[in-house]
Amino acid sequence: MLQPLIIIAGPTATGKSSAAVSLAQKINGSVISADSMQVYRGMDIGSAKITEEEMHGVKHYLVDCIDPHEEWNVVRFRDEAAKAVLEIRSEGKIPIVCGGTGFYIQALLYDIDFTETTKDDSFRDEMLEFARTNGNEALHLKLAAIDPASADAIHPNNVKRVIRALEFAKTTGGSMISSHNAEQRERPAAYDSVYFVLNMDRNELYERINSRVDKMFEEGLVEEVITLKGEGLTDNDVSMQGLGYKEILRALDGEYTIEEAREKIKEETRHFAKRQLTWFKREKNITWIDVSGDVDPVGIMTSVVSQHFI
Repeated sequence: MLQPLIIIAGPTATGKSSAAVSLAQKINGSVISADSMQVYRGMDIGSAKITEEEMHGVKHYLVDCIDPHEEWNVVRFRDEAAKAVLEIRSEGKIPIVCGGTGFYIQALLYDIDFTETTKDDSFRDEMLEFARTNGNEALHLKLAAIDPASADAIHPNNVKRVIRALEFAKTTGGSMISSHNAEQRERPAAYDSVYFVLNMDRNELYERINSRVDKMFEEGLVEEVITLKGEGLTDNDVSMQGLGYKEILRALDGEYTIEEAREKIKEETRHFAKRQLTWFKREKNITWIDVSGDVDPVGIMTSVVSQHFI
């Protein structure tokens, strides 16, 4: 029998975290964060990390669990989240995966195989140097030429993933990582899941994103990045490639002003939200919930979950 799993996903700023906490309180659940940034200790403001107070006593997994110098990736997430599911079930509770990183959620839900192809360090170094010399966009164009679907899914600034996709093609004799990922998505689900995606009116979402970014600056985002930089972190660290952090780093390095960084973060976050929606529209068996206005999604989710599990 497959273990039960509830998923609450959607673009940034749609209220996923608070919905997950409220649902957990109603159905005796615990939350597993599927966020690629909230795992890092000391990176609280830029990641919009849920606070202890906001958790309201609901146990959360994969929040504040590694240092920013460490690398967090989809394989680590899949493995740690699977362990968390077992622990939550051993306590007689229902696991609720909450976050906007669709690739992470997919990896857990379908237990995706990430068997490594032959690692080519010299190729990786060559591509890194190409990006430094010619820019991230030029490197991204290399990927677009051989694997347009991957290029569409991977942001040009995510240099590590771009290089990984290029390396996959090189070491497999021209196979596309997007085709591999599509095959993996056809695997049967590894859990008995109910999958919710929160969404809202585009204009309202963008207003919420802009307000959230302004709040991050008020709460001390610049100071947070200065502290991290003082600890030796640079944009070569995976943690510092996250939205908000890389822009402030570049502003501190004189590439542009702090106010220009604020606007860049807003713009990049809006683009990120669009990419998140594109991802979730490809997933199967989704219950979409429009949370525009004063809609409370928890009642809808509770009803669906009750019919499915309880």
